[in-house]
Amino acid sequence: MTIVETLHDGRVGLSKPTHLAMLPDMPLRAVVFDLFDTLVDLRFEDLPHIEHDGRRLPASAQLVHAAIGESAEIEFSDYVLAERAVHEALAAPRYKEGREVPTHERFTAVLAELGVQAPDLPARLTDIHMGALHAAVRVPPHHEDLLAALHEQVRLGLCSNFSHSPTAHRVLDESGLGAHLDALVVSDAVGWRKPRREIFEVVLGQLGVAPDEVLHVGDNLSADIAGAAAVGLRTAWVTRRVREPEERLGKHEGPAPDFVVADLAELCDLIDRAG
Repeated sequence: MTIVETLHDGRVGLSKPTHLAMLPDMPLRAVVFDLFDTLVDLRFEDLPHIEHDGRRLPASAQLVHAAIGESAEIEFSDYVLAERAVHEALAAPRYKEGREVPTHERFTAVLAELGVQAPDLPARLTDIHMGALHAAVRVPPHHEDLLAALHEQVRLGLCSNFSHSPTAHRVLDESGLGAHLDALVVSDAVGWRKPRREIFEVVLGQLGVAPDEVLHVGDNLSADIAGAAAVGLRTAWVTRRVREPEERLGKHEGPAPDFVVADLAELCDLIDRAG
C-alpha cells in the first residue's frame, strides 16, 4: 500500500510503500466500493468492434441495429447518427449536471429520433446492449473471499455510476459479491452520478454511518476520489486497471486520494490498522 505525497513542484505523486505504523489512525465503520474496474473488471478491450465512418464502434451496435430493422428500414449510418444526436441533446447535458441517463431512456430517445414507434423495443435493445457489456465482465477470483473477510469487520456498500441497475445486480449476484453488501446504490436508480454529493449521501443513509467513518474505494480520480472527498469520506484509489497511474495522478487537479492500492487485498491491512 502507498500513501500520497506532494512533490517539490506542487504536483501530486505516489510515494514509496509506507509501513502501516506510519499511517494515521482512521476509525472505520464502513467501506464503500465502486463497481466496475474496482470490485469487478469491465474489459471493453475484450469486446469485438467494427469500423464505421472512421470510428471504432462496439459490434453490439450491429445487433441493436438489426433489432430495430425488424420494425423499420433504417440504415446503419442513420442509426449511428441518431445515437450521436441523442448523446448531444440528452446525455451530454445530463452528465454535465451530474445526472444519469438510464439505458432504456436513451434507447427510447434514439427510436424517437429515428421515427420508429415500437413500445416494447427499448427494453429489447437494452437487453442486447447490456448483454454485451455483461459478457465483458471479469471477477478477480479472490474478491468474494475478500469481501467476506472485510464484512466481518465493517459494513460494506456499493456506489456505482451505471445506467442499468438490473445488470449491476446480476453481476453482483452471479459473482457472490452482492451477498456481502449492506447497501447497493446505482446511479440510474437515484438519478445522480458521482461525483455529485447526492449519490454518496444515499449510500451513507443506507449504511447508517457518518462520512468520516467511511472509506470509499474506486478507480476514478474525479468521480470516486474527488467526489467522495468533497462529502468528507476517506478515499482509496485502486490502480489495478489504471494505465500510467503516476501520470494520471500528476494531472489530477482535485484532492489526492488518502491511500493508493494496487489490489483490494491491501484493504485488509488498512482496516486492521484502523481497528
